[in-house]
This record gives sequence, C-alpha cells and structure tokens, in this order.
Amino acid sequence: MSGRAAETPNEPPGLTLVSSEGKPYRFDPGALCLELTTTGGPGAFARWEVLHEPADLLAWAGRSRLPAGLDLTVTAGELERARALRDAVLLLAADRAHDRPLRTAHLDVVNAAAAEPALVARIAPDGSRAWAPGATGTQLLSTVARDAIDLFTGPHAHRVRECGAHNCYLLFVDTSRPGRRRWCAMEHCGNREKVRAHRARQAPRKP
Repeated sequence: MSGRAAETPNEPPGLTLVSSEGKPYRFDPGALCLELTTTGGPGAFARWEVLHEPADLLAWAGRSRLPAGLDLTVTAGELERARALRDAVLLLAADRAHDRPLRTAHLDVVNAAAAEPALVARIAPDGSRAWAPGATGTQLLSTVARDAIDLFTGPHAHRVRECGAHNCYLLFVDTSRPGRRRWCAMEHCGNREKVRAHRARQAPRKP
C-alpha cells in the first residue's frame, strides 16, 4: 500500500482523539513513539486497535508529528511489525511510568526496528524540511524506534507518565518545567476528574 501522508497545517504537536462520549480533544504525548501507542495495543488495549490494514498506518503517519508530505509505501508485513513495535513501546513506557524494570523482550523489538535504515530527511526548494521520496514502512518504524530509544535513554526518561484518571491509560512525556502534569489532556481527563472530585466533596456524608 502506497500513498502520501496527509498534511495537517498549522496544528500544534499531538493528535486529535475522540472520547467515549464522541467529543474530540487534543492529546500531545510529547514523543513520536508515544503517538503510535494511541493506535491500540496488546491484551485489553486490543479493543482500540485501528491498524487493520496498511492504509491505516499511512493515515497515522499523516496525523503524527512527522513533517507532512511523506511519500510512503507500507506492506502487510510492515503493518504487522508496526503493531509489534507499538505494543513493545507501550509496555516499555508503562514500565517506565511505574518504575518497573524494562523487559528484554520488548527492548529487543525496539532495537531490531531501530537497526534498519530510517527515513531520510531533506531540504525542499522552499526551505522547509521534507522527506526523500520512496520511503518504506520499515524506514518509518526505524524512525519511531529510534525516537523510543532517545526517549527511554534521554533526559526525560524519568518523566514518562500514565494519565492520572482512573480509567485512562494514555502515556505521555511530562515536559512541563515543574514536572507536575497529571492528565493526558486538561480538556478531557483533567476536567472530568475535577468534576468528579467536586461532586465527591459536595455529596452528603453518611453518619
């Protein structure tokens, strides 16, 4: 499956997600690799799977923080490897967020993907950053895996968080200066948790 990643002009980094109530909200996980974790996952996360065919990975790339205009071809095998990499990154990020040891099996998946050639950047005639044509899904996955390595070994490795809402498991990098970000998005889980806490305070106490 080949295609060009759709451009999303003038939008801040991050993805537009839709809540269970059907309300869109903006979620910035702070890293390309964590954007991939919003597409589903292993076990209970499989119910959110959106990478069903190569076109779905193309669509994700077009919405991601990668510069737009990526001329990309994705095969069925690369799509399968994308899901495997996504699952490994999700579980590694969850382990990092909860101060658990990183598991070798998941690291092996990331390292194997990163060992492949990555996307090739170039300067477009208008001076903007672009991609060399003819990119493959393997190159895309290598770029994502290298981003994961940078995250898990870099200065923000201790800032990987899981949303503090009781029923949200979105993962993000807390890049705020005080390091106190708790929610995937204030307009989504942050507001819901504030309302829930307010109602709990207002509820009559049992004698």
